Amino acid sequence: MTILVTGAAGFIGSHLAERLCQRGDTVIGLDNFNDYYDPARKRANEHRLNTYPNFRMIEADVRDRDRLFELFATEKITAVAHLAAMAGVRNAVLNPDLYVNVNLNGTQNLFDASRAGGGVDNFVLASTSSVYGNTTRIPFVEDDPCDRPLQPYAAAKRAAEILGFSYHHLFGLNLTILRFFTVYGPNGRPDMMAYLLADSIVKGREIPLYDNGQMYRDWTYVDDTVSGIVSALDRPLGYEIINLGRGEPVLLSDFVAIMENLSGRKANVVPAPRLAADFPRNEANIDKARRLLNYNPVVPVTEGVRRFWEWYQANDSEQNQTA
Repeated sequence: MTILVTGAAGFIGSHLAERLCQRGDTVIGLDNFNDYYDPARKRANEHRLNTYPNFRMIEADVRDRDRLFELFATEKITAVAHLAAMAGVRNAVLNPDLYVNVNLNGTQNLFDASRAGGGVDNFVLASTSSVYGNTTRIPFVEDDPCDRPLQPYAAAKRAAEILGFSYHHLFGLNLTILRFFTVYGPNGRPDMMAYLLADSIVKGREIPLYDNGQMYRDWTYVDDTVSGIVSALDRPLGYEIINLGRGEPVLLSDFVAIMENLSGRKANVVPAPRLAADFPRNEANIDKARRLLNYNPVVPVTEGVRRFWEWYQANDSEQNQTA
């Protein structure tokens, strides 16, 4: 297959692109290398991917509709993994227009360009467990209405899911929507909790511990998430929404304790009230993923945190400079 991976220089996207290259697919990466966090981190991911002869990176933005149409007209793309998005729930509260433009309108541009290109057999769209909001159906099940998003990030993602059904219904687009839960692991974004926690332990940086750490998150190691995405790329399913979590939520305070125990040091955490954009618990029902994707997450949180901590110690340049 020739697979377009949007957001290929990012956290999950770079792991996915590398997995696909390793199994022999032709992979075209697309990323705009924005400055939401230091673009040098994305350039390092690009450098790693460029060691594969079956990988090529294109620097472009999903909001650039003409560029996307040109891309699909000139490349024989057979599948799309659309991971490019503005991330960060709290940042979305401050910049709702940006999040709607990228995460909803940019997705529509890709739907239309895929249709115009004519060769796309399967489209996999990354969504988020945030769409469940404050639902009382625990664990989260895919047929929940998800009609009360708590912030613009979740609202734009849910809107893209709904728009995708229209494209499936009207134009026959094979679309699998994967709702990611709390993904963590090597090459993670520096604004994500695992990275912030490691920075706090090593560099003494103060970080808020919302709701005194009494929030459950379905921490999912990145390799397990990538396995689910690859399975979805290999299985055109019509239109499906599927949770990709681990199904074993862990308290935020316990996650902190695991990393503190590994490091032998305490994080500089400061208690803070839970924000209106946050929910107290996310937990995936992954029965559907097991049934349709043969999805089977294998990395428990204790092992995943160990792998992340070892990567962080070896690769965080600021830490190495000050060691």
